[in-house]
Amino acid sequence: MRTLAVHGIRLAYVDEGSGPPVVLVHGFPLDHAMWDAQVEALKDRCRVIVPDLRGFGRSDVTEGTVTMEQFADDVAGLLDALGVGEPVVLAGLSMGGYVAFQFFRRHRGRLRALVLCDTRAGADTPQAAAVRRETAENVLREGPDSLAENMPDKLLAAATLRDRPELGESLRRVIANSDPRGIAAASLGMAERPDVTAMLPEIDCPTLVVVGREDAISPPDEMRRIAAAIPGARLVEVPDAGHMSPMENPAAVNAALREFLASL
Repeated sequence: MRTLAVHGIRLAYVDEGSGPPVVLVHGFPLDHAMWDAQVEALKDRCRVIVPDLRGFGRSDVTEGTVTMEQFADDVAGLLDALGVGEPVVLAGLSMGGYVAFQFFRRHRGRLRALVLCDTRAGADTPQAAAVRRETAENVLREGPDSLAENMPDKLLAAATLRDRPELGESLRRVIANSDPRGIAAASLGMAERPDVTAMLPEIDCPTLVVVGREDAISPPDEMRRIAAAIPGARLVEVPDAGHMSPMENPAAVNAALREFLASL
């Protein structure tokens, strides 16, 4: 991976292929590697840019709280540093979807199309926000091992955990190797993220909504409501997948992405 200076830190990123730019934004508490199958599937027709968000992977860490707005500005700053002036297709999964919403709000002119993957439009309930703050405290105090042990069971469908245990182990390794300060900062940022439900009808670029049929974190019913609220949005429900649909069923997600990109 390469790194570039963006807003006073070094951001690590993958940059492969050539053609119209596509940016893939990872979920929490992961890194760029969750999109490996999509990079391989798209780089023959697109320039695929995949950052490690600040605090994750090989990017620098910021302590305290990192908001979804700050992550979105980092993505825009990375595009500036790379000299990408044309509008991009931005895809985000889960926390990456929260970043995508803020990128639309703050950098609409840089956006060609959106892909919202296994994410949510609503803000956290007070109870959910309290859990995120508790997660931040625990990780800073005890490290990420407990999160690494337990989180894959929530991220992956039961069949994936049973039939592809290596996928759960790969997620555990990524989480266990993450900097506790980065995990905590993002968790605190998600706890205070705004509700963007009222903004959905204002999204005026082509939008693809993707959800794993077994997603227990961003359930299909919730993702259907997001798609219904965005004018002209397409919805793809991915079989044999939970919250990590790009990893669990890459063939289906890649086919949906390629079809969507071909339509632009």
